[in-house]
Amino acid sequence: MSDVPRIRVAICTYKRNEPLRNLLDALVAVAEKTKSRATVGVVVVDDNPDKRAREVVDGFVGAFALGIEYRTSGKANISIARNLAITTAMEGSDWVAMVDDDCEPEPDWLCNYLDVLELTGADCATGPMNLRVPEGSPAWLSKQPFFEDVRFEFENAAPMNVAATNNSIIRASFLRDNPKIRFDPEFGKIGGEDMVFYRTAHGAGLAIRFAKHAGVWGNEPPERATLKHQVMYRFWLGNSMTVTNSYFGESRLRLFARGAKIVAKSLLRPFRRIVELESPQFRYCLASSAMGLGMIAGVFGYKKSH
Repeated sequence: MSDVPRIRVAICTYKRNEPLRNLLDALVAVAEKTKSRATVGVVVVDDNPDKRAREVVDGFVGAFALGIEYRTSGKANISIARNLAITTAMEGSDWVAMVDDDCEPEPDWLCNYLDVLELTGADCATGPMNLRVPEGSPAWLSKQPFFEDVRFEFENAAPMNVAATNNSIIRASFLRDNPKIRFDPEFGKIGGEDMVFYRTAHGAGLAIRFAKHAGVWGNEPPERATLKHQVMYRFWLGNSMTVTNSYFGESRLRLFARGAKIVAKSLLRPFRRIVELESPQFRYCLASSAMGLGMIAGVFGYKKSH
């Protein structure tokens, strides 16, 4: 067993005790499924000033072979919390997996990651996050492609230049050998910190692959099952795309053109669908247009908090 890799799962949590409990329950099943191939531990960083997640973590003491460790940040800045999480998780481990506190991985999550990592020899892998809404949510959320345009979808083992912290795994030795590659606190309030982190790491030589079958479920709460949320979320997403791509040197003119193209394509989409005798999907048109407008707003210096 000394040759079995050690994986610690790094989680940051903020005002989500019940989703965190569901995630930890899912990770117990993951650890059981993975035990012949790896030993698993968990690190939870509580970003709540009142330390409310401690009671949840205490309920899982003894549930993982490598233990469960509780740390506090309380800064309400996700970058600071993520840095504490990976710094803690990289010690005494071979791999650091990351997942958000409102997600649930399938039992074979880490096994599917190990398959890709062993096949390719990569330093990192990322997988899809499949969003789902609670029972009783509006039917249009599922019938229209609201969750398709926010999900990674590539061939298994395909090379990537980026990864997402809602579902990824990275070699612990890379983190130890590159102490300056960390999550930027400037992005801790507006989001996009994971895109900047992983693109920077890739530029420093981190080999990233896509693990098509290492998916997690993102559980949307009822308050997000509204058109207002979908519009505002995509506006933020587009704005974050501009902010992060500007950080890496993409010109404002090109970003403006990309945003304008998204708006134009979104507004034309219902008419094209009507001609093809399909439903126009006006709600999705509005939400996808908001992504382009968010990009354009970012060109003019606007930064929307996440």
